[in-house]
Amino acid sequence: MAKYRKLEVGKLLADVPAEYVFRCHDGSVFRSMRDLRDALEAISEDTFLFHANAGRNDFGNWVSDVIDDPELTRDLSNAASRIEAAKCVASRVSFLSGKLESDAA
Repeated sequence: MAKYRKLEVGKLLADVPAEYVFRCHDGSVFRSMRDLRDALEAISEDTFLFHANAGRNDFGNWVSDVIDDPELTRDLSNAASRIEAAKCVASRVSFLSGKLESDAA
């Protein structure tokens, strides 16, 4: 299992610089992995399919290129639905948040 440093985990969960935010088709803006988690639980199927379909994977690309989390990128590329993608991101946020909390204790 990969070993995580507090600094690395904090970076994965942090807000990205303003020039790298994710601008969603519906007008919403995501600044962090937590924002992506919340958005995937709430956006419409049409909006999800605009960004994640056979020809594109905007969510996975953003996580790969901006957040730089290969594990979540892989999980998002394998997600077959909005609900599955939301669960992947929620699970990853929960795991990483737990790493921060256990390091603080």
